[in-house]
Amino acid sequence: MDCEEQREKLKKIQEMEFVATELNLYLNTHPCDTDAINDYNCAVQALRKLIREYEEEFGPLMNFGMGGFSREPWQWAQGPWPWEM
Repeated sequence: MDCEEQREKLKKIQEMEFVATELNLYLNTHPCDTDAINDYNCAVQALRKLIREYEEEFGPLMNFGMGGFSREPWQWAQGPWPWEM
């Protein structure tokens, strides 16, 4: 497993989560801004893609059914944990 590649992919997810969160907060006070809505939808779509790709390669980011499916052996218990990257 390439820890540097995993770290870089996790960083991209965090960056896109930041973008989606900021747009979400902006839209709370500007709900009719169609450009921001489009930007938010694009960010969410990109975020889902990044998470799917990460989980296919490195395993789930979250447990309790919130992440993707696990391969064998049970991946959630295998490290490094996402926050240890």
